[in-house]
Amino acid sequence: MQIAVASGKGGTGKTTIAVSLALAATHEAVQLLDCDVEAPNCHIFLKPSVTGKENISLEVPEVIEEKCTYCQKCRDLCQFNAIAVFGRTIMVFKEMCHSCGGCFLICPEDAFVEDSRDIGIIVTGKGKRGVNFVQGRLRVGEAMSPPLIKEVRARSAEKGLVILDAPPGTSCPVISTVRGVDYTLLVTEPTPFGFHDLKLAAGVLRKLGQPFGVILNRSDLGYEEVESWCAEKSVPIHLKIPFDRKIAEGYSRGLPLIEALPEYEEKFIALLKELDQ
Repeated sequence: MQIAVASGKGGTGKTTIAVSLALAATHEAVQLLDCDVEAPNCHIFLKPSVTGKENISLEVPEVIEEKCTYCQKCRDLCQFNAIAVFGRTIMVFKEMCHSCGGCFLICPEDAFVEDSRDIGIIVTGKGKRGVNFVQGRLRVGEAMSPPLIKEVRARSAEKGLVILDAPPGTSCPVISTVRGVDYTLLVTEPTPFGFHDLKLAAGVLRKLGQPFGVILNRSDLGYEEVESWCAEKSVPIHLKIPFDRKIAEGYSRGLPLIEALPEYEEKFIALLKELDQ
């Protein structure tokens, strides 16, 4: 079973929930995929022993100008403006290339050869309670995170429970993380900003036709519109976590929620059983 933990905005407690689910799980095999590759931090709480690091790169084109006839077919094909042709000059902007390979196929002169561009690394290891850990770390300055997220997901275990910690927001990195999972938990907070971004995230999942529910963090802040909307739209609220100083203190020390407040472990076990039905 694959469960993604996502949120329309950052700072709602998404990583807190993902780590707690992984640690509370009673499944024979548990894996946590940290897909928030631009700001990965699950390792702070899982404290894994690293067993492997792998550089990840994309195949990108390099032009052989001696062969190029400047016909502009590659430029017209590229939807990401990674190739520019000015008269008798051709330029390839490798940072904008999505590695689709179309330019290789359309070039009548075979004027492209393969080059590579590093986009980040993937770290693997084993964390607390035997949780298998996979984390993507995007290269500083790299603009595109979906290719690295796809590489992280490619290392998903075929059996057992897989928890995916998604990036915040509702754009391409989130879709690359949640597409095709069995269930998505949207972590939100009862504030106007949290409510606004929850509706955006829910809209994305509805477009994808995927089931989802809500976890309400800092649930006692007093903004009741979130719960009213969930009831109106028949969106289940699986768990409510109050605004507790002990949770924040534990977080600042790198302690998972279920270690800062052990009584919550049973709540996460119950949540996993509910989702497993």
